[in-house]
Amino acid sequence: MKTKLFTFSVVLSFYFCGYSQNKTIPFSVESVKIDGKLNEPIWQNAQMFTDFNNYYPNDEGKALNKTEVKVFHDGKNLYIGVAYYDTTSQNKISTLKRDNHGDAVVSSDAFGIVLDPFNQENNGYYFTLNTGNTQVDALVDFNGTDYNFNESWNAVWYSQTSIEGTKKVYEIEIPFKALNFDVNNNIWGIQFFYRDFKTNLWMTYTDMPRNFFQFDLRFTEDVIIENLPKTNTSKFMLVPSVAYNYEEDVLNNTDESTFKPSIDAQYNITSSLRLDATINPDFSQVDVDQQVVNLTRFAINFPERRNFFLENSDLFNNLGPFGVNPFYSRIIGGTTDMQFGLKLSGNVSPNTRIGILNAQTEKTDGNDAQNYAVVVGRQKLSRAFTTTAYWVNRQQTDRFDFKNDYNRVFGLNLNYKSKNNLWSAQTNYGKSFSNDINSNNNFFNIEGQYNTRKTYVKGAFKKVDKNFITDVGFTPRLYNHDAINNQVIRDSYLDSYFVFQKNYYPKKSNTIDRFRYFSIVNDAFWNSKGTLTEMSTVLGNSVWFKKNLSSLYFNLTHNYFNLQYGFDILNNGNPIQPDIYNTIDAKIGYDNRSSNKNFYYATEVFYGGYFNGKRSGFETILGYRLLPFAQLNVNYSLNHINLENLGKDTFHLARFTGEVFFSNRLNWTTYVQYNTQRNNFNINSRLQWEYKPLSYIYFVVTDNFNKHISRTNWGVAFKANYRFDF
Repeated sequence: MKTKLFTFSVVLSFYFCGYSQNKTIPFSVESVKIDGKLNEPIWQNAQMFTDFNNYYPNDEGKALNKTEVKVFHDGKNLYIGVAYYDTTSQNKISTLKRDNHGDAVVSSDAFGIVLDPFNQENNGYYFTLNTGNTQVDALVDFNGTDYNFNESWNAVWYSQTSIEGTKKVYEIEIPFKALNFDVNNNIWGIQFFYRDFKTNLWMTYTDMPRNFFQFDLRFTEDVIIENLPKTNTSKFMLVPSVAYNYEEDVLNNTDESTFKPSIDAQYNITSSLRLDATINPDFSQVDVDQQVVNLTRFAINFPERRNFFLENSDLFNNLGPFGVNPFYSRIIGGTTDMQFGLKLSGNVSPNTRIGILNAQTEKTDGNDAQNYAVVVGRQKLSRAFTTTAYWVNRQQTDRFDFKNDYNRVFGLNLNYKSKNNLWSAQTNYGKSFSNDINSNNNFFNIEGQYNTRKTYVKGAFKKVDKNFITDVGFTPRLYNHDAINNQVIRDSYLDSYFVFQKNYYPKKSNTIDRFRYFSIVNDAFWNSKGTLTEMSTVLGNSVWFKKNLSSLYFNLTHNYFNLQYGFDILNNGNPIQPDIYNTIDAKIGYDNRSSNKNFYYATEVFYGGYFNGKRSGFETILGYRLLPFAQLNVNYSLNHINLENLGKDTFHLARFTGEVFFSNRLNWTTYVQYNTQRNNFNINSRLQWEYKPLSYIYFVVTDNFNKHISRTNWGVAFKANYRFDF
């Protein structure tokens, strides 16, 4: 009996010792003034996080410069105070524009926080701040085999920075009402990182290998939130707005003026479950898409930036693998305006998340009114396994009646993450139904990934039946345009994808950061008859230099095409004929964009075969940082295609981006894009003033010309909104 009691006491003591090792974020009735000074007494009692680890380019050992992070909360807000002990008073920032991660974080001195309130490693939050007090907030999600983030999501939070000699100070207030969390779970996952752009270093609080993203939720540390609030302090958010749009169609000599009021609302049913609504939304303020040259036979997609679709967007947007997405929210409202949208999303328990979305579009000439509905459920089965079930529906409507014109997709996914963080995998199954098609309508995918500092391997196999139709999704390779007969043909396909890469890190070199001395990527496709229709094999080598982390790379690609349908890439009426084509092309490039100098650049040249002809060209990116007031960027690419007797052409894509920062809240952005493939010369200029947190005034001018610089249409838009928190 004594032996049993002794054993029990030892086990119990180990348990409590292990539990007590978790840091505790204390509760205090005191609050602080967010002024970037950290001079209130409460900061002395806050939980300290220090002893940061090297992350990039060296991920071994402790960081040379000291970082101290102090955290506490008052039941309404989470407070974070940061002191970075630099060796110089100099600081580097590249932008004052909110939600520009590449410039505000990657190319600036910045501090970041990663939060996983449910501590389930599925989804979380990403808050970063540079020394110019430029905020970036984003949602973190797991897309099947990797983590990514969406910086289009926004929350109201407060911050201020200061420089005290060589010490860089960041003071941050994040309201609990901005976060989804479980009131019964006071153990959160947390990560901190610091970016010193002057020395091109990254540091993380927890020790993690550089081959993982710093926002990878598997590397957060467990912390205890003392006296976690039991209710959300804000139940209701309302954003009314008004928009005026004027558009003139010069070619048809018509114009139109519209005045459009709209309203967005959010209601917090619980601390982890939210109801979003939008009525008569207007999206004229959304950033213009950056144009690209598309030399493939298939459509390309662009990211979602509209606020209504962003909250818990990972629930809806990661239902399939790359190239087969059962739900692509940009379809909704793409051709006709939305009348309204409703969305319920979040956690109903620590391991269970749900998403329910419904949106209605208007009827216009040539477009029927449509109702869109999505239901998603995600269940964490264990630390390693998570499963997702979904239903996506599009149905034609006539006022309040549903017509017998529909498309529905059902699916089930299973995701895996290994305990040692090296392996991840997913398998996906989907089935679609339309009003007149109910066979050959399946989709299946399985893929796995192994990731270490030295070795990266990924393999995937997918099968898509010809009638796996996703009217609200994105499955571009399913649709083949036959340029000879001018028709689109759906055809089943099989796809196998394989990547194998090896890296070497020389420890004694003062010049070389790492080599990717072997890299092979193979992607092969078969049609419904089992015929190999396309295969590309890429062999590559890359080297990264310690100075400015620039890179030099070389790729050699073999392409095999058993072309089944005519392809008119030149759009001249002389399509490439169905036949077998074998080509080889080479690419060499140098990328200096990670440079901490004001001037940065990247360039690459390529040459090789292209179906029955040749393709050659180059791409150059030039940028200059007029810190911190402006940034200028020029991107120019040239693709010369010579198809012998079928013709030849040169596609030019030029893009100028000019950003002027009057303050953190007021900026002016202008895009000038010239794309001869799309026969478009576009100017988009936007003045944006955030006069109150997440309350904006926008003024946007858009002007479109053809490639001969003859105006086709132009317009102006004015929009103002105001955010109320109740």
